[in-house]
Amino acid sequence: MDLERPSAGRIYDYLLGRTNNYAIDREFADQQISTSPGLGEFARANRAFLGRAVRYAVETGVRQFVDIGSGLPTQGNVHEIADEVARGEALVAYVDNEPIAHAHSQILLEDTADPARHFAVVGDYFDGAELWESIMDTTPLNPDEPICLLTVALLHLMPPEKQPEAMLADYRDRLPRGSLLVLSHGSVAPDHHELRESAGTVIDNYKRSTHRVHLRAREEITDLFGDFALVDPGLVWIPEWRPSEPVPADPAAIGGLCGVGRKN
Repeated sequence: MDLERPSAGRIYDYLLGRTNNYAIDREFADQQISTSPGLGEFARANRAFLGRAVRYAVETGVRQFVDIGSGLPTQGNVHEIADEVARGEALVAYVDNEPIAHAHSQILLEDTADPARHFAVVGDYFDGAELWESIMDTTPLNPDEPICLLTVALLHLMPPEKQPEAMLADYRDRLPRGSLLVLSHGSVAPDHHELRESAGTVIDNYKRSTHRVHLRAREEITDLFGDFALVDPGLVWIPEWRPSEPVPADPAAIGGLCGVGRKN
């Protein structure tokens, strides 16, 4: 556990207005907000998208969820949203590699969840086959039934040299037919010059944290879905995906794209 550098997970927690963070994370986050004021809105929009995507998954019959990079627990967790739609039916595995996130997830699940259906798993996205086998061995998730794989606000914390797209392709291959891939990713429209400039400064600053940030273009993010069919409305700016409230006049200002793909 690195407490000498700001943590991307704890920064995200702070941006969501939560308290599972330290002074070093808050100071770093406030510095970034002064450069890019919309950063907090980006975090909140991601969280809202997560909720809408989980509801969509449950409403279309999916009852199994794997949330990789789940981060520190906050309001609107996957199991809470799923149980609002189909109480007592969903199986959820939360996966994170940060000790604090895992410990808090365990505490959350002890207090608010069903230990027979909701699980906290220690693991890293790049563990690949080992992680997937661990999830299937230690939880009642059925690898032959549809699974909703969540990678929300995760892959932009992985630079190109780590080739996260190759590992994601492996996860896609492991999912059975009828499964969903829920994904959001930092991205800036080519003509959004002011946002691009401030985002560049934030990206440079994140080199001092536990994770680097790498924004990807729309075409690169589309490729992350492989041959999965994007459900309507496709890959869109985060507030535009099946909105439950009015969409901002400039949804691209949020600085992120999202989508849900289905394996046919």
